[in-house]
Amino acid sequence: MDSLVNINWNKVTPCLVLLLLDLVLEFSECTTQAEVNKHLELGRDFLSRGQLSDALTHYHAAVEGDPHNYLTYFKRGTVYYALGKAKFALQDFSKVLDLKPDFTAARVHRAQVYLKQAEYMHAKDDFLQVTYEDPYNSEALTYFHRMDELTEELRLAEAYYRGGDFRSAAELATRLLEVSPWSATLRQLRAECYIAMNDLFSAVSDIRSVNRLQQDSTAGYHRLASLLYQLGHVSDALKEVRECLKLDPEHKQCFPLYKKLKKIDKLLLRCEQSSEARQYSDCIDSAKSVLAAEKEVTLVVYEGRKWLCSCLAKDEQWTDALKECNSALEIQKEGSVLCDKGDALIGLDMFDDAIRSFKEALDLNEGLQRAKDGLGRAQKLQKQSEQRDYYKILNVKRSATKQEITKAYRKAAQKWHPDNFQGDEKKVAEKKFIDIAAAKEVLTDPEKRAQFDSGVDPLDPEGGRQPFGNNPFNHFQHGSPFQFKFHFN
Repeated sequence: MDSLVNINWNKVTPCLVLLLLDLVLEFSECTTQAEVNKHLELGRDFLSRGQLSDALTHYHAAVEGDPHNYLTYFKRGTVYYALGKAKFALQDFSKVLDLKPDFTAARVHRAQVYLKQAEYMHAKDDFLQVTYEDPYNSEALTYFHRMDELTEELRLAEAYYRGGDFRSAAELATRLLEVSPWSATLRQLRAECYIAMNDLFSAVSDIRSVNRLQQDSTAGYHRLASLLYQLGHVSDALKEVRECLKLDPEHKQCFPLYKKLKKIDKLLLRCEQSSEARQYSDCIDSAKSVLAAEKEVTLVVYEGRKWLCSCLAKDEQWTDALKECNSALEIQKEGSVLCDKGDALIGLDMFDDAIRSFKEALDLNEGLQRAKDGLGRAQKLQKQSEQRDYYKILNVKRSATKQEITKAYRKAAQKWHPDNFQGDEKKVAEKKFIDIAAAKEVLTDPEKRAQFDSGVDPLDPEGGRQPFGNNPFNHFQHGSPFQFKFHFN
């Protein structure tokens, strides 16, 4: 290197300069070709092991290192083809044919891409050219003759759609998609047919495929978000509309939809979180806000009413809960809502109706454990309703604390103390007073209360227990805060 620096360039002839430049360029070309070959070798290795993404990385490098080598484009194109990246595979195979028009393998591959995209006339031209170059290629000849048939079927599917025969159009599009799975046109056509037939779930699947094939369609993301919102899948719709805004942050349709979806999604999430935290009043408020914000999209309204039904039932607002549960069930039958309705009916002592609600939930989902448990509870409580209801006797909620029960007992005992009554009224008071004492005994004893809540009366004489021994008034002689005498005539 020092000797090169010390050269007296004034004495170097033009011929020597050219010679030195040729040596530098030759060395650079040798280095570049060695790197390209290394990338091609690594690409083949990854390809043989099925690691397509890694193979693609090295083929990218090979193409960049030797942009005039048709084989590097062809190898990269085959990886794109295997990955289902039709657009890029088509570009590479076309580049190969620009560099080497008689490379039959590339033309066959390009024809196959056109076929999978339902570009039947372009595929026909390529298959025809293949038969010129390789007259014994029977596969190319077969495909060539089939292109006119496929073209006619595509036209017929479009005619069915224009004529309103959506089922026939969808069926024909489905058959065509078996040979042309990369066709955004066919999937869009079938999606429109599904929407017209109100099969939105199937339409969503096809529009997702369209968006993957087109990748940069704001209209596609907006359409998908709108469909998901109609299906009540608010969080999924929000994801799709965000993809639209990544392409165009101020999109005239996506941006207002995004604001609405974000609000509804936040409210529904708050319903869920409040319910899990047992903050039922917050859940009820959030659900009401959902209904205030959305009145037209049926399945979003359903989500709001479903949360109202659930949280009102958990908050023991039985009458309002039953109303909202019925409103939700008018829109859509769902096991969880039927169970919430069953709970509300139990709270209203409508045990026969509760049993029917839980059975209906089991008809929808025979493995729903909550419905099985609810049915068993409703049946026990129905049987129990023919006996004494200790909560009703003391006029307390089933969730009442021991302190609340004791307070209610004292109030009831003072009201119905037999010494306060005469004659026939005294007999009624004695009966009520016995029931009041029994209610206190059961509801202030955790074990007995648990038995009663499960549908078993621990003081039921038929169960082998006499509630107060031989003397039905022993209870009042031991621990009762009231002393009184009975006067029997």
